[in-house]
Amino acid sequence: MRTPVSPAPPISPRVSFAKIREPLEVPNLLALQTASFDTLLGNERWQARVEAAQEAGETDIPMTSGLEEIFEEISPIEDFSQTMSLSFRDHRFEPPKYTVEQCRDKDFTYSAPLFVTAEFM
Repeated sequence: MRTPVSPAPPISPRVSFAKIREPLEVPNLLALQTASFDTLLGNERWQARVEAAQEAGETDIPMTSGLEEIFEEISPIEDFSQTMSLSFRDHRFEPPKYTVEQCRDKDFTYSAPLFVTAEFM
């Protein structure tokens, strides 16, 4: 007993993306990361973007840096009986100990120390 064979479904036309007439523009892949890092640190590039946004009337750029937001969020830290508290304010970065070239040559980590004024009450 033979089972009837159904015809194959019609083949859909294939679309080839191999032949693109105009090459696509390569996006700046680091722009988002560097902008986010600038916002976290609150450095000069971020401050310039904030000033430009204020002059243009834009409100999509945060007016406080990421570190300021973090310190505001966790401050003050209070003990259980609320008799003591620890607050953080006025953060700053000191210059790096080594230059970028020295770090590359000697396989050091390029870093800048972060100092924060802490107030204990």
